[in-house]
Amino acid sequence: MPSKTTTTKTVKSQKDISVSEFFEKNRQILGFDSPVKSLLMGVKEAVDNSLDACEEARILPDILVEISKMDQKEYKVTIEDNGPGIPSAAMPNVFGRLLHGSRFHAVRQSRGQQGIGISATVMCAQITTGKPATARSKVKSAEAAKEIDIIIDTKKNTPVILREEYIPWNEKESGTRITFYMSGRYITGKQSIYEYLRQTAIVNPHASLTFIDPDGHKYIFERATNELPPQSKEIKPHPDGIELGTLMNMVNASSEKSLIKFLQNDFSRISERVAKEICSAAGITETTRLSTMDLEKCKQLQDGIGKVKIMAPQSDCLSPIGENLIRKGLKHVLSDIKPEYYAPPITRDPKSHSGNPFLVEVGIVYGGGLPSDQQVQILRFANRVPLLYQQGACAITKAIEATDWRRYGLEQRGGTGIPYGPAIILVHIASTKIPFTSEAKEAVSAIPQIQEEITLALKACGRSLRTHLNKKERKKKTRAKFEIVQVIIPLMAEKTANVLGKPIPDLRGTITKIMNVVWIDESITYDKGKHRAKITIYNYTPKNQKFKLHTVLPKEGTSLISYSLNPSEVKDDIKLTWDLPRIASTEIFEISFELNGLDKEAYEEMDIYVSNINPVDVMGADPLPGDWDLQGVNFTEVDMVPDVEISEEEDEEPDYDETEEDLYDE
Repeated sequence: MPSKTTTTKTVKSQKDISVSEFFEKNRQILGFDSPVKSLLMGVKEAVDNSLDACEEARILPDILVEISKMDQKEYKVTIEDNGPGIPSAAMPNVFGRLLHGSRFHAVRQSRGQQGIGISATVMCAQITTGKPATARSKVKSAEAAKEIDIIIDTKKNTPVILREEYIPWNEKESGTRITFYMSGRYITGKQSIYEYLRQTAIVNPHASLTFIDPDGHKYIFERATNELPPQSKEIKPHPDGIELGTLMNMVNASSEKSLIKFLQNDFSRISERVAKEICSAAGITETTRLSTMDLEKCKQLQDGIGKVKIMAPQSDCLSPIGENLIRKGLKHVLSDIKPEYYAPPITRDPKSHSGNPFLVEVGIVYGGGLPSDQQVQILRFANRVPLLYQQGACAITKAIEATDWRRYGLEQRGGTGIPYGPAIILVHIASTKIPFTSEAKEAVSAIPQIQEEITLALKACGRSLRTHLNKKERKKKTRAKFEIVQVIIPLMAEKTANVLGKPIPDLRGTITKIMNVVWIDESITYDKGKHRAKITIYNYTPKNQKFKLHTVLPKEGTSLISYSLNPSEVKDDIKLTWDLPRIASTEIFEISFELNGLDKEAYEEMDIYVSNINPVDVMGADPLPGDWDLQGVNFTEVDMVPDVEISEEEDEEPDYDETEEDLYDE
């Protein structure tokens, strides 16, 4: 055993360690663990802060990133924004104190939460080059901007101001600029600063990003929309899945006296009725004083919460990208690839893990200039921030690997692993608290609730891809058959008639017997702010056909201004139904209409459905579902079509989530 003298010396040698001193010696935890990543992390933290500041002030972001090479290892990095600026008195703590932030305790979505990012960048720059960072900021209506040279006293975790002065910044009404010098290595490719900014532009289509690289090349990612994302609101924790220790801390910190008031006022989605149900399920009286809630009673309360059905978390604490802007962002940034198909993006309803609301969004891009002999490209995002490193350790990747993509038209050896094919899979997780695997915020932990939601969204998006590929293949085969029949048979008939000296027979009836299909084609053109849509129906069957045709217009900003055939039913200005006249065998019938008020990319592919006809006889349109709500719209009194048998190999899953519980009203 150690002697008393040794023990005394050991105790006396122990002392507190400041958080900045800890991260100074362990900066790899923050992602500054290599020359390449250090440079990227510095840019990322500053850009994230700029985007957050602009969105909170409801300003469309204009962000400049400029990197200059000073010598073989040292780079000068400047990030400038047009945000609301930082008050002069707050600047030292914002840039020079770790864990100084206003968002850590707030239950709402934001990119930055811990108050580490930009101050850690200043610290790592200081460590690697010995040079201070220079920060400049100007608030609206100020006559001048304040500029400071700053370093961090890592022993005390306090800012040290080396210079401060007020200078004119007339070209800016408000904004912030940070400049730092950092040892690093600039690269191009999949994990580069350029790629980070490109992916940031996809999920932040409201931002304009300008990048000047060390060689002086200038890249501009123009904003694709002037629509700011919805502003997230701070809420109280959701009780679903709350952990025992967290619950006990909330009980001890609450200002409420009774248990029922604590449940009502310290949690979201708990009304008086639900609070009473929880108390009853836990076997604890409603008037129990919080001061008497010991470990055993808190366990009972946790069990009681798990037994009561509580409404799903409200969505206003989150700021999802939304289906329309996911599509717009992908099309805007990937225009050089020209993909053939954008699967309708999926945005899941909010769920909760450990009391933190979250939701999952998925988009899939297919074809065009994407390579078909390589693994699909995975774009991972958390709270609109790209995740470029630790792909294999991320819950997003694990969910993609566990999904059987063979049933959705992609190659996947053995039914597991990242699939191969000309595709990009985008997954975005929005949450009030992203469960990252480390402070570097490079991968999402494999929380079961989150992974399940990702899987459900992937499968829903995958079904859209499979439908597109099946339709494309059927059309390709039928069109080939049609072209053969239309060309070869008439040539044979013409030559035979010439040999026999007889007139060429009318072959339309023969061709329809061979084809025996109702062929539906659609086309959409865009000119001078208007979309012109045309649907052409070819009756290549030996009998007359009369059926209903349905289509759904884009939901937002649609205005139907003209049509060649009056729809028999229009609902909510987006759901159109036509009772088609009887189309004789071999006849062609056309429907056309015009829309305005939409961006070009908002309506590039038409969804067409049919009813009152056997869908087996139709090529180019899907049968109208019996439950139209599953498609996001709600036609009423539609005619059901005969069920089409789908083999087990095609899909073992229903087109809805059997495991998903519906929201209910209190």
